[in-house]
Amino acid sequence: MRTSRARNRAALSMAATLPLLAGALALGIPNASADSAPSGRDALQGTKPAWATAAADRGATSDSGKVSVRVHLAGRDAKGLAAYAAAVSDPRSASYGKYLSAERAQARFGATQQQIDQVGQWLRSNGLTVTGANRHYVSATGDVAAAEKTFGTQLRNYRKGNRTYRAPASNASVPAGLSDAVLAVSGLDNAPHKSSHDETLPPPDAVFRNSGPFSSYYGSKTASSLPSAYGSKVPYAVKGYTGKQLRAAYGAGDWTGKGVTVAITDAYASPTIAKDAAEYAKRNGDAPYRRGQLSQVLPDDYTKTEECGASGWYGEETLDVEAVHAVAPAADIVYVGGASCYDADLLDSLNKVVDHRLADIVSNSWGDIEANETPDIAAAYDQVFKMGAIEGIGFYFSSGDDGDNVASTGTKQIDVPSNSAWVTSVGGTALAVGKNDTYQWETGWGTLKANLADNGKSWTGFPGAYTSGAGGGTSSSVKQPFYQRGVVPDSLARANGKQRMRTAPDIAAVADPNTGFLVGQTQTLPDGSLGYDEYRIGGTSLAAPVIAGVQALAQQARHGLPIGFANPAIYARYGSKAYHDVTDHPLSPNRDLAVARVDFANGVDAADGVLTSLRSLGKDASLKAVKGYDDVTGVGTPAAGYVNSYRFPFRRH
Repeated sequence: MRTSRARNRAALSMAATLPLLAGALALGIPNASADSAPSGRDALQGTKPAWATAAADRGATSDSGKVSVRVHLAGRDAKGLAAYAAAVSDPRSASYGKYLSAERAQARFGATQQQIDQVGQWLRSNGLTVTGANRHYVSATGDVAAAEKTFGTQLRNYRKGNRTYRAPASNASVPAGLSDAVLAVSGLDNAPHKSSHDETLPPPDAVFRNSGPFSSYYGSKTASSLPSAYGSKVPYAVKGYTGKQLRAAYGAGDWTGKGVTVAITDAYASPTIAKDAAEYAKRNGDAPYRRGQLSQVLPDDYTKTEECGASGWYGEETLDVEAVHAVAPAADIVYVGGASCYDADLLDSLNKVVDHRLADIVSNSWGDIEANETPDIAAAYDQVFKMGAIEGIGFYFSSGDDGDNVASTGTKQIDVPSNSAWVTSVGGTALAVGKNDTYQWETGWGTLKANLADNGKSWTGFPGAYTSGAGGGTSSSVKQPFYQRGVVPDSLARANGKQRMRTAPDIAAVADPNTGFLVGQTQTLPDGSLGYDEYRIGGTSLAAPVIAGVQALAQQARHGLPIGFANPAIYARYGSKAYHDVTDHPLSPNRDLAVARVDFANGVDAADGVLTSLRSLGKDASLKAVKGYDDVTGVGTPAAGYVNSYRFPFRRH
């Protein structure tokens, strides 16, 4: 990344049903190669990164070097936690929807004070200094020699890309007596473990504006003076869809999300979010915010602001808040900011949501590639997601903006944490909403760009170069979860070998910035002053909060009962009228689609001229949106029947 008390009667009765569900509980977990540990110790699988190879070895790390670690706590009954989380999330289970309160979840599965104390004492006894402790982890610092003694491994330097980082030469281990208390340890390797926000357009710390001409709805203004493409004139890109158009496209009806709370996690916090959100709603026909409807939970201090590009995250928060409110105007929104873009701080934000049951639905528009995630961090994230699941909290993650990631990394891979079997991965589409807010069609999001030739008579290099597209594909580390069986074709599930693996995304919504969302934000204007402005934006950073908003509507339709971890319910509706089955050629197999787009050369005004380009739709790297499940749009996008399908127990007609 870019991480005992007496049981009550209800918990006992639910636990008794779990063995009957064994066939349904095979939710994927990260694979870890077997590794031995010294006598009397248990190995922590996955603490040696995949990139720490003999060929990359650059020698031992100096004993005097400094190490900061987090020992993540397993809590009580880790296997039982996974089983419980699956049971309450599966519509086929008698335990479906029988969630625990945050207090009962902690009492049943959380770490004990005895575990916290034992781990702290063990760290101190080996020469490390304990710097913090809570129900999730014990943090400590010390020199390399003390860390090696504590975790039973040697720390060495390894080449990774163009940099050299420290990492364990073998998997870390813990005394056998602590194996039930310790889930994982992070920090032994010092490669960056951070996330980025998925924004396709430049981050709006300095003002960014779209040039016209625009379409007000898809196809409303044709670029008649520009060259044809794919045998016809193409429309100009939309100015940016608003809530009314998105609600119509995804079947909101009269539902508003009343009584539901959506949390948003990102790094840092926009200092103008309340004012911007209110102004945007006023200008674009969304319901005004009630007093207290938008709130923030923020850390005491921020770190790594320059390294993470803090101001760039302001636009991410703004997009997320305004998109959720546009789709679910009566839902409460709580923004939970991270102290930085690093995994440790983003995990802290997610844990706050779960520990205090701050929301029913959590939208997350950040991530990293799977190659950068280590199993120790994956285990820490999954524990948060499972604890959330037993409380009836669902987590939604954008699937990424670089398609199969080959263009950006040289390797075909998916994004994290959306690769987790315990979250809903949200892919992206190009969306056509027509006159009178009528849904027309969608393609998978994938863009080819061809610039207008100097003579204005053709598109240079038509159809152009790949720029961006919805993330998706097959995990190399997470096994196929039960809810994907029989839905995801083996051509995808077994793309990396004989083993069926987790495939992403699960569901999708609008993401293509050429058919994107209008967002409003205070930005730095050319004269240095601050002012509110609006611009069109896209990316799966848009798709995730749109789906979170739709899920808020669905929860309201479900009489306010939390949907929780939604994937089993999402896949149960596969193949029904609840979804638009999205393909890359929605009008006919041989008809390609494109829009014309005009941008200011300087991103602000026409002083330096404009740049005209053709943007082909439905061209996502090696990924294809086809009939049925695909690794661009998952099961599809919500159709008119999706929200209403939650009013009663779902039955396929």
